[in-house]
Amino acid sequence: MNLMVFLLIFITETATEKLCPLRASIDVLEGEYFYLCFPESKLQHSWKEEYTINWYKESAGMQKRIKETHRIVSQMNFLEFWPAELDDSGNYFVTQSSGKRNFTIQKWTLNVLERNQSSCFNQNHLTTEIQNAETGHSLKCNDLSVNENDSITWYKDCKNYENETGRELDFKTLSVQHSGIYTCKISISHDGKIYHSTNTIRLVVEEDAPETVTLEIVGRNEEIQTEIGKEETLNCTGFLGYHIQEDANLYWWFNDTFPKKCSDIPEADPPICEEDLKKSHLGNKFYITRLLRIKKVREEDLHHNFTCTLQADEIMQIKVVKLKKGNIRDLPMHVFTTGMILAVLFPCVAMAVVVVCVMFRVDLVLFYRNISQRDDTAGDGKEYDAFVSYLKDCVSTSKEEREFALRILPTILEENFGYKLCIFERDVSPGGAVVDDIHSFIDKSRRLIIILSQNYISDRAIYELESGLHKALVERKTKIILIEYMPIRDYNFLPESLSLLPSKRVVKWKKDKSLPVNSRFWKNLRYLMPAKPTKSNTKGHCLNLDLGSEGTRPWTGGCDFNTVI
Repeated sequence: MNLMVFLLIFITETATEKLCPLRASIDVLEGEYFYLCFPESKLQHSWKEEYTINWYKESAGMQKRIKETHRIVSQMNFLEFWPAELDDSGNYFVTQSSGKRNFTIQKWTLNVLERNQSSCFNQNHLTTEIQNAETGHSLKCNDLSVNENDSITWYKDCKNYENETGRELDFKTLSVQHSGIYTCKISISHDGKIYHSTNTIRLVVEEDAPETVTLEIVGRNEEIQTEIGKEETLNCTGFLGYHIQEDANLYWWFNDTFPKKCSDIPEADPPICEEDLKKSHLGNKFYITRLLRIKKVREEDLHHNFTCTLQADEIMQIKVVKLKKGNIRDLPMHVFTTGMILAVLFPCVAMAVVVVCVMFRVDLVLFYRNISQRDDTAGDGKEYDAFVSYLKDCVSTSKEEREFALRILPTILEENFGYKLCIFERDVSPGGAVVDDIHSFIDKSRRLIIILSQNYISDRAIYELESGLHKALVERKTKIILIEYMPIRDYNFLPESLSLLPSKRVVKWKKDKSLPVNSRFWKNLRYLMPAKPTKSNTKGHCLNLDLGSEGTRPWTGGCDFNTVI
């Protein structure tokens, strides 16, 4: 074991604190000697059992214990790189383990920067110091070695500077000409080889004295009122003064650990993570900001101190943020979201209900009549539910129309749905006054069903039809239902009073499509008929009528009247 390792082990705790600053992110040049270390004060000295110190590297989501090689050497609280290589970049952490207990001491993010082959320094690996002219100042070379015998060489703008070899470069009186980029190179001997460690400082000497500023964290320690399960974002902003300081760092830590970095995928982030450092300026003032995101506040988070640390050179400031359960009066997000969704959906649902009711109003009314057993016929003094007017010219007899009016219509309405129809040919004995009989039976009926076709035209038929319309439209004693048995192209032959009927009281017969008992034709017809409790027999979907039976053929005498009712 070389002399350097022994010296590192036996340095005092105070020196260790100075050598091992609490930096979460560290930059180092490739090909140079470097080490990670943690202060001995962070060890759990209360453990009585024996423990071991283990170093780990996290890469691509995998944690791998670091094994010693000739290049990477671990010794208690130090992890040395002889030298650092580009592949060494990644997240490192060190643990104290006793077998029963495991404690993470500290975490780092190591960035190994590629060396600029055309220069003695890297622009991303330097600090800036601004001083006034006519004042004294010293540039200090960072101590990466404790061996006083290690040689040090100073360079200004990559040229050897006045053969200076001390750890500090003193300027008794600064002038503008002293401005430049200074690099100190420490040469360290290890296993017969010489390794280097460099530190580069940009010195800016100004004629006019700038305003004296102190690096500080914006805002004081604070308590934030929150509630369990709520998302919180903690803000930490550091004021750097009137010039950007490259070595300034701002980071969060809590419960003696550093939070993980937030990713671009919020769902994959850990419960608590910190965002990347952001630099900004307002006028000539420079700031750095880092946010700590807490997905959902837990009970244990209320007992932690969330500490933000600003570190630059030898200056360190901290800000402590505590979460406190408070009386949050704001509407919970899930309640607000649910309310907004309901507010948007309710009009849509209401509109959909209205559309459904309009489209299926007939089915809904029939369903309501069926379950409520509503009866509009009780106590009205009427004998028939409907008077069927089947008007046609006897000369142009149509078998299909006669069968519909005298067989199909009464079969369905009377046998399946319990209505009582008045059909003149079937229910009125011959020999009476036709006009008087028509008026009498219409008065006894709740509805007047008129079957329209081009075949019923005759003077006597039109007269009878107008008589029925007068009772329906003027006296308003009977409601009319029109059945359009065949499509009618020209309505000029109809009485003008027929046009006063609303179109919704017209039902169209569509031959075979209308035959099933549960077809739209029969539903619309029942909808226009008076409500009446019935024991429907609608199991059959189609009619099974013997249309050719002679025994049931109605009376058709008296065609001189030109009317069959």
